[in-house]
Amino acid sequence: MRQKIVAGNWKMNKNLDEAKKLIKQLKKEIKGNVNEDTRVIIAPSFVNLHYAAKKTKKSNIEVAAQNMHQSKSGAFTGEVSADMLTNIGVNIVILGHSERREYFAETDELLAKKVDTALGQGLEVIFCFGELLEDRKSGNHFKIVENQIKKALFHLEKSNYANIVLAYEPVWAIGTGETATPEQAQEIHAFVRELFAKEYGNEVADAISILYGGSVKPANAKEIFSKPDVDGGLIGGAALKAEDFKAIIKSI
Repeated sequence: MRQKIVAGNWKMNKNLDEAKKLIKQLKKEIKGNVNEDTRVIIAPSFVNLHYAAKKTKKSNIEVAAQNMHQSKSGAFTGEVSADMLTNIGVNIVILGHSERREYFAETDELLAKKVDTALGQGLEVIFCFGELLEDRKSGNHFKIVENQIKKALFHLEKSNYANIVLAYEPVWAIGTGETATPEQAQEIHAFVRELFAKEYGNEVADAISILYGGSVKPANAKEIFSKPDVDGGLIGGAALKAEDFKAIIKSI
């Protein structure tokens, strides 16, 4: 049975004081409101990760990093390694987010290296992929998604996928207020699952969780999550409000 997951990506929001307040609210709101088979993950900024990992240790909230460097260590000013994350109790990392691809020129080839490093250092990976608006309008979205996944992930062994979660995020629906229809989300999720079935077999395809990310809100979460190949969400803005995040979690 695939895991149901709701992950909140805080992006570059919340200083430490604000993070303390939100984590306290989340622990209170989520306690007793989450099904046992649903995982709840938050991804604060780097400076708040240590605090978040410490304060959620005995709760049902897990903590992820928003990024990491592909090298184990070295002269990479401003970067963070996988070992630095695991050492403070962070065992999950988001890789390939569209904002990293767009603003920091992260390529599929670079992401393949990051994935290898993360898995090699014992981290679970939430791997993001998705098309631009022009790709969607031109009907090229399936090919874009296929290439992103194949180039970054299809060199891996079957066993690696026990530690990988996928997240489909149509770039045109991130922070724009636009949302893919539940049918559009299901279409891509089913397409991706079929890619994995062809490459690795049904066992891997049926077991891997695929999240939807793109302006998920309490008002639309239930309908999106009801689709058979949508296993949860990677939430942006709504994850910054405890009440909204709780409502989305309950929708699953």
